Amino acid sequence: MTEAHGTFHWELRLSVRSSVVSMALLRCAVFVFLCVCESARASSGADLDYGGVPLWINRMLGEPSVLSLHGRIDPAWHRANNPQPCPQQCVCPLQWPTALYCDQRALAETPDGLPGGIQYLFLQGNNISSLPSMANITGLRWLILDHNQLRSDKLEQAALQNLTQLCYLFANHNHLRTVPSALPAGLRQLRLAHNLISSISPGTFRDLRNLTLLLLQGNRLQTITPADFTGLTNIYLLDLSGNLFSSVPRHLPPSLQQLYLSNNSLSALGEDSFVGFPGLKYLRLSRCGLESSGLPLQVFNLSSLVELDLSYNKLTITPTVPTTLEYLYLEANEIQVFNVTSFCREVGPLSYSRMKILRLDGNKMFYHQLPPEWYFCLRVLQNIYI
Repeated sequence: MTEAHGTFHWELRLSVRSSVVSMALLRCAVFVFLCVCESARASSGADLDYGGVPLWINRMLGEPSVLSLHGRIDPAWHRANNPQPCPQQCVCPLQWPTALYCDQRALAETPDGLPGGIQYLFLQGNNISSLPSMANITGLRWLILDHNQLRSDKLEQAALQNLTQLCYLFANHNHLRTVPSALPAGLRQLRLAHNLISSISPGTFRDLRNLTLLLLQGNRLQTITPADFTGLTNIYLLDLSGNLFSSVPRHLPPSLQQLYLSNNSLSALGEDSFVGFPGLKYLRLSRCGLESSGLPLQVFNLSSLVELDLSYNKLTITPTVPTTLEYLYLEANEIQVFNVTSFCREVGPLSYSRMKILRLDGNKMFYHQLPPEWYFCLRVLQNIYI
């Protein structure tokens, strides 16, 4: 009985101890889950707006998270356990030995003693106004400088030139007045949204044949000269939204597949505004003050076009679009007339629109006003909002 009684108590203690361990693990799991949720919630904030186009992280290359580690990781612990040198103002996470996080630190300048082997340098959310030469970190691939005080007159001419491996340069929300010169030839993405840029120096992009994405929205550009984009032979996305253009700029790279011109005072388009873009698929012209009288009949006659955004303008009739168009956004206009010929020049077994999504909500017409033949023209339509 005594031996059995002792065994019972031993098993009871094991059971209680296991329960305590289980509860501790459960609490840890809940804490981790809450941290993940908080991280996801933070990622939607304005301070993590990398120019409006999502960042694609290549996990196969082992690229680190772009989310700030500030306030979520104890720098002292990492410094005590990481044998590699790390600037006092930064965090050098063990799991990403090639990444250096110096963001949200109220820094007035880049830290001294940057480790030579880093490939990812996060400096967003500081007060940095100048950028010295970074000759000792030639292996750098990502440089994020969003939400600082960068000024064109304080950037050294060769500050970026030696970064021959640099692929991604983000300097959104700064005080730049011109696009930085002497950029590395291997650059793939350049994000300069929401600065004070009013000009592009001739030859700035001459050697940037690898650049595929250029964000210049929210600046002060008024014209584009023939030499401004010379060299951009492989660019597919150009965002010029929110500038000071009064007409569609000329001399844009013909390789463009995505062209964003929203929030410019265009009011009217020329018949040849988009001629010369054989692969253009996505065109955004929202909030431009466009009127139906200012749209030539064939202005959007591009067989490559997949998506067209004309929302928040002053259109009164549906514009003529190619039958191959799949997504058309016309919400918040003043449309009163729905022309079937805007979508189908003729209707037959093989003559119909490929439209999938059509938005007409926020206009001056109702569903019962649609002509009877619209259904035969838009026969593959998945959603219509009206």
